[in-house]
Amino acid sequence: MIDKKHLKQLIDIVGKENVYSDKAHLLAYSYDATRERFEADAVVFPRHEEDVSTILKYCNEHRIIIVPRGAGSGFTGGALPSSGGIVLALEKHMNKILEIDMQNMVAVVQPGVINMDLQKAVEEVGLFYPPDPASQDYSTIGGNVNENAGGMRAAKYGITKDYVMAIRAVRANGDIIKAGKRTIKDVAGYNIAGILIASEGTLAVTTQVTLKLIAKPKLTRTAMGIFDSVSEAMEAVYKTMASGITPVAMEFLDNLTIRAVEQTFNRGLPVDAGAILVTDVDGNLKEDLNFQLAKIEEVFKDNGCSDFKIAKDDKEAANLWFARRNASPALSVYGSKKLNEDVTVPRAVLPQLLEKFYAIADKYQVNIPCFGHTGDGNVHTNVMVDGSDEEQVKIAYKAIEEVFQATIDLGGTLSGEHGIGLAKAPYMSMAFTDEEMQLFNDIKMAFDPNNILNPHKMGLK
Repeated sequence: MIDKKHLKQLIDIVGKENVYSDKAHLLAYSYDATRERFEADAVVFPRHEEDVSTILKYCNEHRIIIVPRGAGSGFTGGALPSSGGIVLALEKHMNKILEIDMQNMVAVVQPGVINMDLQKAVEEVGLFYPPDPASQDYSTIGGNVNENAGGMRAAKYGITKDYVMAIRAVRANGDIIKAGKRTIKDVAGYNIAGILIASEGTLAVTTQVTLKLIAKPKLTRTAMGIFDSVSEAMEAVYKTMASGITPVAMEFLDNLTIRAVEQTFNRGLPVDAGAILVTDVDGNLKEDLNFQLAKIEEVFKDNGCSDFKIAKDDKEAANLWFARRNASPALSVYGSKKLNEDVTVPRAVLPQLLEKFYAIADKYQVNIPCFGHTGDGNVHTNVMVDGSDEEQVKIAYKAIEEVFQATIDLGGTLSGEHGIGLAKAPYMSMAFTDEEMQLFNDIKMAFDPNNILNPHKMGLK
């Protein structure tokens, strides 16, 4: 427990109305989407960057753990206070869009800005911020940066790291640093901004982000392809990308996921289909969109697509997207416990990856429905079991370990967008050598020698 004298000092820094150690606040900030719970000793709401600096300097001197937190929407426990200490909650005060620079096409925001609020603000002036994680309605830009969030538009537009131009952050000792510039080119010094992205609050506390914007395309069209087998669908994904067409999104649902959505929502989906691919294309000319859709249809049908549908309007587009957007909650029909992973591989090996996953499902006699962002090789793999059955849960974790190994064997990675946090920390040694893990720890110690910032996450010491 934090000594009362430390709480008093924190109150002196940010005011009594911004420091809480009551049960209600500790409980509210004890969990994220993992459903794991760890209570901190206090929750502190900094008002601005200077508060963050003063708090960190004091906590570093007294070896008090700090866990930065945005909306708490993460799937891997990256913002959980697993070692106690203080949750530094940035969403209350540090949530402003500071600038939208039309001439240089950048936005400057505080970490607590909601992703969707930024998207709406820049679209009002004809600009576009593409990263669209599924949590975009409530996740914060600071959290997106610290987890390197992706989204459905990543197939064409990339992920958060592709839009971060500069970061202001506070190191554990209270030093305020600036990493990156508001320039298109910058090769002076180490790429510190790149190191801070996806660092999950273990290196510094983000206080401001400068983001690249692009012009918003005027038109978008949606289409769906139905395939007899998931292997054919996966072949169609990478062959589409190699054909010269780059869809905005290329999302898939396998048969188990299709059946779950249909059982839950009764939308008239083809429950005998091996897989469904849903895709968006965009541009500024109708002729260009028609060309893209025609090419996608050609590639799909050359690879086993039995039915290809193009939405006539926004309502039909929403109907085509419904199954994909509601895939995750529908999977509860297969069990109360979901081990939700977001492994990623090179697109060309997607057919082999799915084959390996279904073989693992057969081996352990569990359901492993899969869906996700196949346009960028990112598969949401869900091992579903009865959470009240301890033996089933043990089996599920054995299956997940084999899922990770299969992914790594095919040149893939443990996470495409959720991060590592606590949930995937035990598997880091599968993906990295001892020398690489030591390098990660060396970087951590260079930023935070007293190890007060979000310790023991990402497999770090």
